[in-house]
Amino acid sequence: MKKSLICSFLAVSGALAVLAGCATGPTRYAAITLNVAHINDHHSQLEPQANATLNLGSEPTRVSLGGFARVTAAMRDIEKSTPNLLKLHAGDAITGTLYYTFFKGQADARLMNTVCFDAFALGNHEFDDGDGALKSFLGELGKGDCKTPVLSANVKPAAGTPIAGVVQPYTVKTVGGVKVGIVGLTIADKTTNSSRPLNSTQFTDEVKAAQATIDTLRRQGIRHIVLLTHQGYDRDVAMAAKLTDLDVIIGGDSHSLLGDFGSLGLRSSGAYPTVVKNLNGETVCVGQAWEYAKAIGLMNVQFDEQGRVAQCGGRAQLLVGDDYARKAADGKWVAMPAAERDALTNTLKSQGAVRVTTPDAQAAQLLAGYSAQVNEQKQRSVGAVAEALCLVRVPGEATNRSASVAGCERANTLARGSDAAQAVAEAFLVAAKRADLSLQNAGGVRIAIPTGGVNMNTAISMLPFTNVLVELSMTGAEIQAALEDAASNHLDNKSSDGSHPYAAGLRWNLDMSKAKGQRFSGLQVKNRSSGAWEALNPQRSYVVVTNDFIADGKDGYTTLGVVNKSGRMLNTYLLYTQSFVDYLSTRNPLKRPARADYSHQNVINAKGEQLID
Repeated sequence: MKKSLICSFLAVSGALAVLAGCATGPTRYAAITLNVAHINDHHSQLEPQANATLNLGSEPTRVSLGGFARVTAAMRDIEKSTPNLLKLHAGDAITGTLYYTFFKGQADARLMNTVCFDAFALGNHEFDDGDGALKSFLGELGKGDCKTPVLSANVKPAAGTPIAGVVQPYTVKTVGGVKVGIVGLTIADKTTNSSRPLNSTQFTDEVKAAQATIDTLRRQGIRHIVLLTHQGYDRDVAMAAKLTDLDVIIGGDSHSLLGDFGSLGLRSSGAYPTVVKNLNGETVCVGQAWEYAKAIGLMNVQFDEQGRVAQCGGRAQLLVGDDYARKAADGKWVAMPAAERDALTNTLKSQGAVRVTTPDAQAAQLLAGYSAQVNEQKQRSVGAVAEALCLVRVPGEATNRSASVAGCERANTLARGSDAAQAVAEAFLVAAKRADLSLQNAGGVRIAIPTGGVNMNTAISMLPFTNVLVELSMTGAEIQAALEDAASNHLDNKSSDGSHPYAAGLRWNLDMSKAKGQRFSGLQVKNRSSGAWEALNPQRSYVVVTNDFIADGKDGYTTLGVVNKSGRMLNTYLLYTQSFVDYLSTRNPLKRPARADYSHQNVINAKGEQLID
């Protein structure tokens, strides 16, 4: 056969034509619109958020927001009406609720299988309990008819370790007759420093790994490339400009809400999709879909006959039920009448920022089985305490909150303050891999724990909120300012004394008779390596682990809120209740901390009286 005939025959396959030495011009591809439905960072938030408030129809309205059964329903609806579809999950499927605490990813995996994603990228929190636990989760994800590829091009497990051979750098899907390469990426530094991968599991440079994998796919003749990343919106945008032959980035990690949601009372991080240029100067479409199974993204990418992106489109949508409620004149929330409800639903459908969705029946039934087990698991024994953990908010307070608990008869008169809050702070510090010290507000700890056995329900009653642990990078001066904020909130502002601070790895002298700025003195930090106590250095930077409530500046912790908003916050997504349970179970029976480790050392009350233990 003559070479000209061979070249004509191979013209439809650019890669083969190049190998045959007969490509003389731009390769022609089938013009196609690729549709990508995606979520990220659902963090074991399988149930809907009840009583979420959005501005709907220009009025504050309570709705049921998200839940994985709504994700399943939305994905199935999209599948019915949308050709050339990929369904992607951009990582951090697990950790954050009791569904992970009790089932270690099984519930998440089985709910994910009701969607059957075309690819799942590993997030940093997939490594929170190590490679072995991750393998178990991925094993559940691979069961049944759905075999979701697990991707990360920059995760390199050592041979013979749990996830070796389970994680692959990319997968190739044929969509509308066109092969599409999907490349996974996992944020390297955060996973290494804040999660618990094996030391032998390597995390290579994200940009280098991405380009090397893209080059591998291009050598196979694959022209359409999607990066499925878990590294954050800003990194995605910056990375696009460093890579060649890239078309789409679907991301996670930063929990970014993209699109225009101002009318709903929500702030977004950028446009959906965000349109940038790659190193070739060609268009790249970037998308992310918020968090906690509350939203879904649907991106539409039009490719031209040269295989380049001609246009980016689509939107992210919030998933809500139609059980709307609004405030009546007496301030109570009242269900919306049927006619008004239907009219609002029709309006929302036309606007597009909200997708009114009935939970998928199969997924809801599956979740109900786990919900029943969660309630049963609350009765499970998690350990014991050798000494009562007495509950105090402010040392020297008038009322003994633990009066009925044996061993706590004088708890409110002692300088050390709350045993319970101190133990919680100690648990936080153990749970946080990077932290130098921990900080906990007294009001976040709700009950004392008597001597004896402790079940999960007691732990939840002690720490009942859905808080997670976050890490803040703070100077010593900022740490002292945060302590002063907390005490001032109740001493000066006459607000809740629940703001009063407790800490682990940090101790102080407190004089509540002095003015703000002069109350805390003699601050010392315990070196986690040597165990020695050292003076808090005002200029040095420390990592402080705390709950996300006060890290947001709540309960009077103004300085923490400023640090958070400056970008010096890292969310661990470790459920704070589980952190205490883990601490208790490994120190069974748990004793009170050593007196020298209590945050409160010498204490003078507001009347100028010295407290003693």
